[in-house]
Amino acid sequence: MKRQITIKDIAVKLGLSTSTVSRALKDHPDISPKTRAAVKELAALLGYRPNRIALNLRNNSTRTIGLIIPEIEHYFFSAIINGIEEIAYKNDYSVMVFQSNESYKREVINTQAVLTNRVDGVLVSFSKETNDFSHFQKLIENEIPVVFFDRVVDSLPADQVVADDYQGAFIAVNHLIEKGCRRIAHFAAPQNLQIGKSRLSGYHDALLKHNIHFDHELVFLADTYETAKKAAHDILRKPNPPDGFFAVNDMSAIAIIKAAKELGKRVPEDLKVVGFENSKSAGLSDPELTTVDQFGFELGREACLMLLKRLKEQTPAELFKPIRKVIKTKLVVRSST
Repeated sequence: MKRQITIKDIAVKLGLSTSTVSRALKDHPDISPKTRAAVKELAALLGYRPNRIALNLRNNSTRTIGLIIPEIEHYFFSAIINGIEEIAYKNDYSVMVFQSNESYKREVINTQAVLTNRVDGVLVSFSKETNDFSHFQKLIENEIPVVFFDRVVDSLPADQVVADDYQGAFIAVNHLIEKGCRRIAHFAAPQNLQIGKSRLSGYHDALLKHNIHFDHELVFLADTYETAKKAAHDILRKPNPPDGFFAVNDMSAIAIIKAAKELGKRVPEDLKVVGFENSKSAGLSDPELTTVDQFGFELGREACLMLLKRLKEQTPAELFKPIRKVIKTKLVVRSST
């Protein structure tokens, strides 16, 4: 089956932006008659047919925002949803939530559903499996504003809102060192995610600041309760086990505490543990978990405000300059250290 010609195809052949081609096809007065004629001539030659979904999205506001997230049950993402909804509803927008369950294939389906449901803009935190971002590029080509939050990609022309993951990791590990830890393990997120890279980098630099050797064998991919508990059991049984743990999220940190207890080790006397998130579970853990607050509610509010600003401004593609907003983190000290 022959592939349908898109605005991007015309733009590439003529050396124009997709926004210019789009406006030329609509006889926008800002586009010169010569450019309009060239665009329409090539469109006819290639057999271009307008994408009706895209036209509807551009011309008819549905007052709806699409939200694509990895999972709803995770406290951090539920806090983000609350922040997004507060701003959306104050501005007379509804929020349509799609959950990828950390699946790339499901995320692609979510993106298609966003198009079908004619949302005005999209907020995205992509799945762990995602390395191909062409489905998000399709949204941008259809002139749908996209804001990435928490998990972001620099290769697309889209705004970003993130926590200061590097700073959060640095202060967490620095705290463990100040509490006397010298052999600190890091339970990390996948390194295809920027949050995984940034938190590992913060861990690494805090060690170097105190002249502690960075040992690759003390870094483990363990960002779920199940993988962290198994890894902690294995590590704590070995000779010379870590006396400190910095986990990429609270559930992994709580799993470490659980494994330590099952092995007869005391927290914080035998080992100290710091998480990252400041979830409700952190305050319910025994002992209560020291963690880094990444302010999910504020992050959600800022992402939604940024998207609404883009919807109001309707910046042409050739003038678009992505904005990156960083939310500062804070260490919350509790009994686990």
